[in-house]
Amino acid sequence: MSDIGDWFKSIPLITRYWFAASIVVPFIGKLGLVDFRNLMLFPELVLSRFHLWRPVTATLYFPITPNTGFLFMVNLYFLYHYSTRLETGAFDGRPADYVFMLLFNWICIVITGMLMNMRLLMIPLIMSVLYVWAQFNKDTIVSFWFGTRFKAHYLPWVILVFNFIIGGSFVNELTGNLVGHLYFFLMFKYPMDLGGRSFLSTPEFLYRFFPNRRGGVSGFGVPPSRPAAPEQAEGGGGRGRYNWGQGFRLGGE
Repeated sequence: MSDIGDWFKSIPLITRYWFAASIVVPFIGKLGLVDFRNLMLFPELVLSRFHLWRPVTATLYFPITPNTGFLFMVNLYFLYHYSTRLETGAFDGRPADYVFMLLFNWICIVITGMLMNMRLLMIPLIMSVLYVWAQFNKDTIVSFWFGTRFKAHYLPWVILVFNFIIGGSFVNELTGNLVGHLYFFLMFKYPMDLGGRSFLSTPEFLYRFFPNRRGGVSGFGVPPSRPAAPEQAEGGGGRGRYNWGQGFRLGGE
């Protein structure tokens, strides 16, 4: 048990709480401590009866059944692995900026979910984080099942196609990819690569709750002119640059 405890404590703070909540809430529904329907997103109940907890619980809840258990474990793996990579890589030392990314993606996903009558939002938020990671690490070679290798830039779309083939649905993955693209475009691509105005910036109050751990300066600046070597790239901190990290994919190193 001490090994599990040490491993859990080694998870970066924000990912640790998100990961833990994504285990606790589904098991609360599984054990019947709370009616699982009270954990799902029903737009009419949010708007008319002010069930304001539903957008939060719908992001953390996932039904655990013999048919969905494997998918639940895969989602937890994606959450743990790619959120950890982002928090300790491109957002290293900048917890406020990482929290802002999660909040922005979550708000966009909740709005989309309410418009499209989506009941569960766990997969879209995880996929939005995976998409952002893939953009930071777009030239990293990752492995998919059966030894297929390709650049990380294509990973979110490969997962979308794969899940569509085996499950017949891609709405969750597509929503997550589009929201992740929107964040990355507005925060980095448009102002830095295209010279446009900056539409997104981390609110100052988040820096008071999540102060930077390096130098006391916040935000992002000009990206490097070319991707750095994978392992050296992760972990840049402070205002003025963000870096490119290294990838890993379920089914291969």
